[in-house]
Amino acid sequence: MRKPTLLLASLLVLATTSLNQNALAQAPSRDWQTKLRQQMPLLGHRNWILIVDSAYPLQVSPGVEVVETGADQLAVVSTVLNAIDHSIHISPNIYLDAELPFVPQQNFPALNAYRANLKKTLQGRPVQSLPHEQLIAKVSEAGKDFHVLVLKTKMAMPYTSVFLQLDCKYWGADDEENLRHAMKSPPAK
Repeated sequence: MRKPTLLLASLLVLATTSLNQNALAQAPSRDWQTKLRQQMPLLGHRNWILIVDSAYPLQVSPGVEVVETGADQLAVVSTVLNAIDHSIHISPNIYLDAELPFVPQQNFPALNAYRANLKKTLQGRPVQSLPHEQLIAKVSEAGKDFHVLVLKTKMAMPYTSVFLQLDCKYWGADDEENLRHAMKSPPAK
């Protein structure tokens, strides 16, 4: 009598856990902007924010959190960049997929308009391009130790994801290099 009850209880727990995980992964966030506002003060250098297309994979790295926005990709990019611009502590290093310029226009009639609007949205900010697999590897590696917020959009064109590696707004690479150089000398008295 105990075995069927224990088996039934185990199956219910398994089914409930599975349903909850699927619901979290698939249900659009009703308010992804609230999630972004809540996390902005917590994010710092070495964290990432990704604004991705609808086919972006659900990653299993422990620090990677995926939020379905149900929103237009460029609107999400604008909102995230605006939030970063108004922060006191972070700035973005922007990466795009190196494949984007090579995606054939004939397969996606809105692609040229998207590329032009993305350029306008990024407003002349420095942008680096890397192959998609390299970017995924960087995010996977970062997700082992640092939080990665993935905002999934309703974009349905390939290689359109925008990867934002966060950096310290008030302490740059030159500042760090000068500090490391100064540390090689004895401190001034």
